[in-house]
Amino acid sequence: MARKTSFYYSFLVLPAEQRGAIIAVWDFCRAVDDAVDEEPAVLAGLPSGRAAVAFWREELARAFDGGAPITAQGRRLQPFIATFGLPRQAFEDVIDGVAMDLDTTRYATFEDLFEYCRRVASAVGLICIRIFGCTSARACDYALNLGVALQLTNILRDVGGDLSQGRVYLPLDDLRAFGCTVEDLAAGAVTAPVRHLIEFECRRARDFYQRARTALPPEDRRKLVAAEIMRAVYFETLRRIERSGYDVFTARARVPRPQQALIALKQWLWPA
Repeated sequence: MARKTSFYYSFLVLPAEQRGAIIAVWDFCRAVDDAVDEEPAVLAGLPSGRAAVAFWREELARAFDGGAPITAQGRRLQPFIATFGLPRQAFEDVIDGVAMDLDTTRYATFEDLFEYCRRVASAVGLICIRIFGCTSARACDYALNLGVALQLTNILRDVGGDLSQGRVYLPLDDLRAFGCTVEDLAAGAVTAPVRHLIEFECRRARDFYQRARTALPPEDRRKLVAAEIMRAVYFETLRRIERSGYDVFTARARVPRPQQALIALKQWLWPA
């Protein structure tokens, strides 16, 4: 697990076995995500693009069905499947979500984008809460809403980078509602329509963060402290976008590592 990731400090607070399981899940899902991008996959000596989707489905089957995984990621994941009762469907959902990036570069409505977020982010959360020892319906609601909030924050943070790859994740319905076009976003200027659009999307992300906090089961608060650290770090990323005047073009919003560490310490000592 690279120290540069926003998840680094949240994983540090976990007991060794849980930390090993979370890192194995993260590495497997990261490899699946990288698979749609040709360069990372080729560098790793693995299939890319559409061939990669089939490859990782087969690797997942080997890991879950007692076969012999052929990747380091599959081999590291396999022992934790039975130990923590990891849900296979959630991994399938992650692969389905990553596969969407092969064919979809625009999302017409938020409902369409929500399904993408549910697959690529909330599904990972549903895997993680099993490792944390949480199985209640409220814990699942927490994971669902937090996953959407985190992914929306990623989308807002990466508007410029995604545009450079021909992708626009912000719903086209929302662009039209604020009199904004894809060309306006590509121009990289925070005009009034662009600012109002990004402000609206930030409020939507805030709503999902609040839904997650409302769903957080009090009895699971300590078990979910790693997820709460992640929530707090990403929420600070969202606040930085807001404080920039909704400028998602000039610089990529990020939380410095020392501040991430302070956020993690606060959540560990005073979970709220």
